[in-house]
Amino acid sequence: MKKFLTALFFVTALTGGLAATGMTRATVIEHLDTCEAILQDIQGNVKTAIPADILRRAKGIVIVNQFQAGFIFGVKDGYAVALVRRPNGKWSVPAFLRSGELSFGFQVGGKSINAVYVLMDDATARLLFKNKMNLGAEAKVVAGIRAAEGERLTQSLATEPNVYVYSSAEGFFLGAALKTGYMSPNEESNRLFYATNHRLPELLFSDWVTPPQEAHFIMDYVTRLTH
Repeated sequence: MKKFLTALFFVTALTGGLAATGMTRATVIEHLDTCEAILQDIQGNVKTAIPADILRRAKGIVIVNQFQAGFIFGVKDGYAVALVRRPNGKWSVPAFLRSGELSFGFQVGGKSINAVYVLMDDATARLLFKNKMNLGAEAKVVAGIRAAEGERLTQSLATEPNVYVYSSAEGFFLGAALKTGYMSPNEESNRLFYATNHRLPELLFSDWVTPPQEAHFIMDYVTRLTH
């Protein structure tokens, strides 16, 4: 899986600049597949996996892939895929976002930064509609409790945050507040993938859009994880 993610990182790093000259549907599908692989990679490692109890209570999931170049705090850019749990309990189709300047601490050189945001309430999930949203400024965001951590650590958080963040990097300090960058709707990617001009509210909270075949894999996987 790690080799697969590394290969996808170099592909997306090379193709990420296509947004300025014309994104293609094939590139959008690559982004979706990469985000699904990131979630699978995090869940496949007991040291990084999201606990089942948090997944069962989740109201939204945002999977972020960013690439960084530079020394310590270099240029960060990337993309994300979001799904929300609708009032009927079913998960939405995946919606595409732009993502930038996400920092988890000391970074050197060029690398991929993979993370999963687990949104714990509906109000936070609806922040995704904003033209430019910063979860770190608008919600309480902390490093997520790991599936491998015991009840003692779970009880160490006095109040539940709005967002837990999980990364393929190990060693986050439990409960530490995290700096996050911006996310904004990627209308171009959503239009290419769904062949519609519906915006994020309609994609995430209505049944107006039929998911293409390529969307079923991540939707089914998230459904299995959260039930």
